[in-house]
Amino acid sequence: MNHMQTHMPATGASAALDTITYAIGQSALGRILVARSPIGVCAILIGSDANTLEQDLANRFPGRVPLESEAGLRDDLVAIARFIEMPGAGLDLPLDLSHGTLFQRRVWDALRTIPCGATITYTALARRLGMPEGARAVATACAANPIALGIPCHRVLRADGSLSGYRWGTERKRALLEREAAI
Repeated sequence: MNHMQTHMPATGASAALDTITYAIGQSALGRILVARSPIGVCAILIGSDANTLEQDLANRFPGRVPLESEAGLRDDLVAIARFIEMPGAGLDLPLDLSHGTLFQRRVWDALRTIPCGATITYTALARRLGMPEGARAVATACAANPIALGIPCHRVLRADGSLSGYRWGTERKRALLEREAAI
């Protein structure tokens, strides 16, 4: 009896698990791409160019089939654009964090507890996670965050309080923090 399994093309429910729907819209910070898996929002990417955003999505989710669905994600795009304009409104979307490592998900969960208008340093966040020497690892997990705004890595600063790198540009990070501080 042959115990080897052959890879069959995905059909039915398994095909849905291999699919990510996405849409691209405009916001005050530039173009935004929102993507959903069957579980929830798995990416919110910010940029200037739709092609670059689509390539970023494909790179982050190899083996997944991205399908554009502007009509299906219109409400998500509106909610994200509204949050950028009025961060006090909050961003209540179901998130899919399953693509992150266990450590990344711990960092991302901790980031989600930082209130709008507040900031924390990488060092303080590492201490909160029980890793007093883990600021660099926390920064790396922040950089891997594919869900801008939903996982608010823009609220993390250097130990001296200055802005550090932000996957989508420090000017966008500054704009987000200024809007949040004004509420």
